[in-house]
Order: sequence, then C-alpha cells, then structure tokens
Amino acid sequence: MAFDPEFKKNVFRAFYFPIMLIALLWVIKGMEYASGMSLSAYGIYPMKAEGLPGILLAPLIHADLNHLFNNSFSLLILTAAIFYFYKPIAFKIILLVWIVTGLCVWLGGRKAYHIGASGLVYGFASFLFFSGVLRKNIKLLAISLLVIFLYGGLIWGIFPIFPEMSWESHLFGGLTGLFFAFVYADEGPQKEEKHWEEEQDDEDEFPYWKVDEAAIEEDQKNDDHKPITDH
Repeated sequence: MAFDPEFKKNVFRAFYFPIMLIALLWVIKGMEYASGMSLSAYGIYPMKAEGLPGILLAPLIHADLNHLFNNSFSLLILTAAIFYFYKPIAFKIILLVWIVTGLCVWLGGRKAYHIGASGLVYGFASFLFFSGVLRKNIKLLAISLLVIFLYGGLIWGIFPIFPEMSWESHLFGGLTGLFFAFVYADEGPQKEEKHWEEEQDDEDEFPYWKVDEAAIEEDQKNDDHKPITDH
C-alpha cells in the first residue's frame, strides 16, 4: 500500500520535535548516571520558592530508567499526534500544559519532590481525547478512541493509591488537558461537513414539457403514406 508523499512528510515532521524531546530526556538521565548525582532536587517542591524551577525542569527528570522508559513511548506518540493534528497551535498547547500542570502541582501537591513527564502524558492524552469529542471530527474521534484503548488505564493514576507516585501530576495534567481542549475548541480540525453536489436535472437539458412540433408534423406525413392493413 503506497502512502501519499505529503502524508509521509507530515508524519515525519510531527515526530521531529517529540524525538528531540525524548532524546533530551535520555541524555539528561545518562548524565545523571555518568556523574553519579541525582537531579531530583530540581523537581517541583510545592509552596517552596526553591521548588519553582521544577515547574519547567521536573518533566525532564526521572527517578530511574524504568520510570523514563514508561514515559518515553507515551510521550512520543501523544506529542506527535498533537503536532500532526494541531500543528498551528502544537507548541502553544505543549508549553501551556507543561507550565500550568507544573504550577498546579506546586500549588496543590504534597510536600515532596515531584519529578517526571507523566503529568505531560496525562495532559496530552486528555487534550487529544476531549478535543476529538468536542470537535466531532471523524479523524479526531478515531484518535480519541485510540487514546482510550492505549491509555484508558491511566485513569487509575489520578487517585492516591501508590504513595511513591505523583498522582497530583496525573490529576492536574488531566484537568489541564481538558481545560485547554475547551479553550482551543475552535482551533485546529473541525467537524467535517458533508457537501452534496447538486446533480444537474436532466429536465433542464431535455424538458419534457417542450414539444417538438416539427417532429410531430414529420411523423404525421409519414403516417399518411403507410399502408392500411386488415389485421
């Protein structure tokens, strides 16, 4: 099956920034291991001035390789989907979800260092899902269903089940994505309207009410010369 060259070009472009972002996360984790130091202290620490830089830095820092690996694939796919379907506002959405989620964690999180990109994963998944529902666009609804299929289990992450997990980041990320889905509901792909082409009425070309009088007269002349039979 051959793909449209323009489609392939758009897909490659959509993955460009996400791949760079994921690569940065792995480089940072590699530097941590190489230096033998931990960057967790640069995460978000709620209601403390020293925790404010974490609003920007926390998504770049992960506790271990397993933590980073779990976030990498989801972040790659969801970020690429935003760039593919919402290219004009993609950077704006990513930046706003990033900052607002972090700020909400700083204001309402537990007294601990919150690190990791899972807040972004929840924010992007929420934005994609609710954007598709609000716009009623067939392609976006398909993405919404895909998000449910792949990340439906994320819903449990917003509850304080595991003490070591920053459920606050998940909760605030999901709410932030929902909020911006409403804010930018009029931007990006919209509901696809079907336009039916008006078929040309054959009556306009061959109107049945117009009688060809010349043809009738010719038929009558021909009938006058036809032989009469007795059967």
